[in-house]
Amino acid sequence: MTIRVMLVDDQVLLRTGFRMVLAAQPDMEVVAEAGDGVEALQVLAATAVDVVLMDVRMPKLDGVETTRRICQQPEPPKVLILTTFDLDEYAFSGLKAGASGFMLKDVPPGELLTAIRSVHSGDAVVAPSTTRRLLDRFAPMLPSAGKEPRHKGLERLTEREREVMVLVAQGLSNGEIAAHLVLSEATVKTHVGRILTKLGLRDRVQVVVLAYETGLVRAGGHG
Repeated sequence: MTIRVMLVDDQVLLRTGFRMVLAAQPDMEVVAEAGDGVEALQVLAATAVDVVLMDVRMPKLDGVETTRRICQQPEPPKVLILTTFDLDEYAFSGLKAGASGFMLKDVPPGELLTAIRSVHSGDAVVAPSTTRRLLDRFAPMLPSAGKEPRHKGLERLTEREREVMVLVAQGLSNGEIAAHLVLSEATVKTHVGRILTKLGLRDRVQVVVLAYETGLVRAGGHG
């Protein structure tokens, strides 16, 4: 199966570089490009795309708002935010908007290719621990203790599912969670799947965001 990729960046040189890397892969094809968010939405309306590589700072419509609009569509493509060290706040907003993860623009080609394949298969490409550090940095933006919004889905979680959710938000892998709770890794995977279904979330990244927003996990990674 060929992964259909769209490049969205206002810098033509960067798009050219990414296109050259992807074109050399037998399982990938760049099927569309856009220089801003408005153009990206127009192109997506007429083009079948699996994964969008999304810049954040663009004219007309930035990457965060473009991501939000894409993810609101039925059966949207997966979005991978491209950012730089000094744009972490955009990555945070992009995750909240529905992106499946983010990567630095100067990521080695091999890591970019792995990330695209992971996103396409339904995984979040950002390690939960990386996401947690990002959220810790922006904890002041999140609700303070006692004032957090509640998510009705949390009430539907079993005690064990809440335990698993907290550990996911603290950056533990399924294997680490299994060891911590003395469960099989398959059982943990089942719990994570039920958590995603009950909360209406798409991946582990969104679990981390929700855990922080609702106060289930505090800055520093402690429940």
